Amino acid sequence: MTAAESSALRCIAFHLPQYHPIPENDAWWGKGFTEWTNVASARPVVPGHQQPHLPADLGFYDLRLPEVREAQAELARAYGIDGFCYYHYWFTGRQVLQRPVDEIVASGRPDFPFCLCWANEDWTRSWDGRSGDVLLQQHYSDADDIAHIRHLLPVLADRRYLRVGGRPVLAVYRTELMPQPRRTAELWRNEAVRAGVGDLYLVRVESFVPDVDPARIGFDAALEFAPDWRRVRVGAGARLRRMAAWAGLQPAGYRHHRFADYEALAARMLAKPEPGYRRIRCATPGFDNSPRRRKDALILTGSTPAAYGDWLRQLLQQEASRPVLDDEKLVFVNAWNEWAEGNHLEPCQRWGRGFLEAHAQARGLRRG
Repeated sequence: MTAAESSALRCIAFHLPQYHPIPENDAWWGKGFTEWTNVASARPVVPGHQQPHLPADLGFYDLRLPEVREAQAELARAYGIDGFCYYHYWFTGRQVLQRPVDEIVASGRPDFPFCLCWANEDWTRSWDGRSGDVLLQQHYSDADDIAHIRHLLPVLADRRYLRVGGRPVLAVYRTELMPQPRRTAELWRNEAVRAGVGDLYLVRVESFVPDVDPARIGFDAALEFAPDWRRVRVGAGARLRRMAAWAGLQPAGYRHHRFADYEALAARMLAKPEPGYRRIRCATPGFDNSPRRRKDALILTGSTPAAYGDWLRQLLQQEASRPVLDDEKLVFVNAWNEWAEGNHLEPCQRWGRGFLEAHAQARGLRRG
């Protein structure tokens, strides 16, 4: 990949804002709960399992602090991340975890591109095994769609907001949960145009239901999610260990959780056929959600900076030659800071800045 091809591509990293206390989490999980609560309490489920993942350079930060947000942006920019995609939580007018983005918009800092992904799932107590206990539920309607987009208009109009062809990029995590996604898209577009923001570039994330042409629901593109659950395979060795665990010959963790090979997943995702519609590609530096799940976690083994760098390098090469407009050449990374799911580019105590270095090298950037 040439330097010109690399500069035309933009790498956007998903960003989780749950690193500051909120009243809802205080009530549901205990006073002072943040994502760090799950991270710091994690333990290995089998011998050799790397847990907990502990932060290095940025420490156990609080996203209410502008200095933290500036440091994140500075670090991301230095290693070839071109913007953050913040998860956005809206429940019929009620927001949670909105403070970091609200302050970024109000202050104009950091001077770093960003966009939003509406995480439109119900909130449940799945972290403690009680997934049927709904904490916050989505209720869809035309009136709420209009209220929602009107609330977002100042954010979408921000000069730093990520655009394709001049159109603000707005992603939805699970369009299949929306009763009328085409209707929602129409209402959103009309309101944005009427307000002078312009047409939207709407993206459906292929988090659970892939292979849906976004045009069918009035959207512009799909966004591959990594890991692609359909490409996850529990290998023969892991299956044998699981069987042995049921017989009491291996640690119980092999019985309670799924183990799959990181490099095998990367190879399967890189080999996916063209879908016949615009799909934005995605890679992940790893995955291990055992800090959030007592049972049935997915743990990718063999994730290293070198393996991530190889995946990203091949992905960028595939995307560099894609016949789309330069500003439509986007690649996403899951994620910048999903610490309790084991997928973070932010420096950790085991690898330091290794994943960031691998990212920069895959993009052809020279450090030092």
